[in-house]
Amino acid sequence: MNREADFLQQLGQDRLIASIKSPKNLEQFLETEIQAAFLLTGNISVIKRYVDLLKQHNRTVFLHVEKIPGISYDREGLKFLAKFVKPTGIVTTKSSLINYAKQEGLVAIQRLFLVDTDAVAQGLKTVQDIKPDALELMPGLIPEMIEKVVKKTSIPIITGGLIQNESHIQAALKAGATAVSTGKSWLWEKYE
Repeated sequence: MNREADFLQQLGQDRLIASIKSPKNLEQFLETEIQAAFLLTGNISVIKRYVDLLKQHNRTVFLHVEKIPGISYDREGLKFLAKFVKPTGIVTTKSSLINYAKQEGLVAIQRLFLVDTDAVAQGLKTVQDIKPDALELMPGLIPEMIEKVVKKTSIPIITGGLIQNESHIQAALKAGATAVSTGKSWLWEKYE
C-alpha cells in the first residue's frame, strides 16, 4: 500500500484525528490509541523533533503548514518538509500547495471553511480541479452541509473545528464524515 491508502484505511478504523496545539498535547496524544495527528504547534527549529517523536511511536503525522512559523508556503517550503522533516502529509487552506505536496510524495489534505454557499461551491470546484487526498470541512458542527458535500465528491471528508463533545463527533460521522479532528484531548479515542 502507499501512504494515501494506508492513511485512508487508518481513518476508517480510528474515525478520529488528534489536533495537537501545544507540546503538552504531544504527551497526551502518545498515551492514546489514536494513530493520526494534525500538528499545529512548533516552528521550523523544533518541528522535525516533534515529527520524529510521533513517527517513533508509529503515528501518522500531518503538519498544518500555515501554523508552523518559519516554513514558507511555496514549493521550496514543501520540498524542505518532504525531504528533511518527513511528515506523512500536510493540511492546508492554500489550494496551491496541494499539487506541490503530492509531487513531493506527501498526503495532501485541503481545509475548506463553510462560510457561506458561494464559498462552499467555489471550494468544491477547486477540490475537483486539484484533487486533494482528503478534504477537511470547518467547522464540523453542520451535519446538513457535511451530507451535501459528501454527496458532491468522492474525496474522503474530515470535519473539525468547534467540536466540544462526543455528540458532535457522532453527528459528523453519521452525516457521512470519514473522520473528525479535534484538539479536545478528552475526546481522543476510537469511534465505531
